[in-house]
Amino acid sequence: MKYIILLLFINLSFVASGQQNKIAIEIDSLISAKTTEPFNGVILFAENGITKYSKSVGYSDIEKKEPLKLYDQFVVGSISKQFTAVLVLREFDKGNIDLFVPIRKYLPELTQSWADTVTVHHLLTHMHGISQLDKPTSFKVGTQYAYSQIGYDLLAKIIERISGKPFVELSENLFRDCGMDNTFHPGSKKYNHLVKGYAENENGEIVYETETFQNYVAAGSFISTVDDLNVWNRLFYSGKLLRAKTMKLLKTKQKGAVRNHPVFGDTYYGYGITVDTKDNIIQYGQTGFAPGFVSMSFYFPKNKTSIIVLENIAYDTDDLKKTFYYHTEILEIIRNEIKRAAN
Repeated sequence: MKYIILLLFINLSFVASGQQNKIAIEIDSLISAKTTEPFNGVILFAENGITKYSKSVGYSDIEKKEPLKLYDQFVVGSISKQFTAVLVLREFDKGNIDLFVPIRKYLPELTQSWADTVTVHHLLTHMHGISQLDKPTSFKVGTQYAYSQIGYDLLAKIIERISGKPFVELSENLFRDCGMDNTFHPGSKKYNHLVKGYAENENGEIVYETETFQNYVAAGSFISTVDDLNVWNRLFYSGKLLRAKTMKLLKTKQKGAVRNHPVFGDTYYGYGITVDTKDNIIQYGQTGFAPGFVSMSFYFPKNKTSIIVLENIAYDTDDLKKTFYYHTEILEIIRNEIKRAAN
């Protein structure tokens, strides 16, 4: 019996190892193909928080020809929203925030009447319709979805008001508690390995991007690494950061929170993340875009698998499907292997 169990374990290990090798071969083939738009970034694939594949390709500074390193830091775009959502929901867990009362309770200085209707829930799910602080909403609050950066900036202001601490300090404390020593709010100025971001201009030239930090930090401008995002996925999705009921709420497809995503089509949102159940595969996470930076971090809870891709050249920015080409191709490699393993 012991021999049979041992043999079974060896066979299962061989299958897992073979699957990982296949993933590595397919990703290597993708990013090494000759093209006029080569991959320039870092990739990490992990199971149970343990890295199974990682690679850096290209340059952190194209002009100086400085090679990228796995510990290099990138602006992670909308991946930032889940950090902000956790900070908000931690205050909810403490009883300091009500998700369903108008936000005027927390920000009484707001002048528009929508402050008496919009709730924290609406801000988390992009269903508020706020386009500018001094203008009416673009639709009746709670009736439509419109992907928003300003909503997450308002969430940052709410938790600042509740805690009495700056958002930069609150976020830095969260990252240090998680052991994410290379993840920062850009306002902290503590990062030392931030790569340069580049974009393809209308003439097809790759140029240094000077407007990287134009997004609200809470919505799209945090700085991180593939290793730190792997740490985050392990802690976050295992329920270490929020109460079980709150985490369940965060991972639930919220009613009406459906976006016609420019890359993925119909996309369903929880709080700060997308929730995908196609092909009977549960997939949580987010893509991110900031000028000069294209990012992706997804997690598959059944397999405890993370796939993280950070790139510092944004190609074809007038067609985001092309901009996210490598990210979506790598994601498809992972999803196909998960489907094969389930059959």
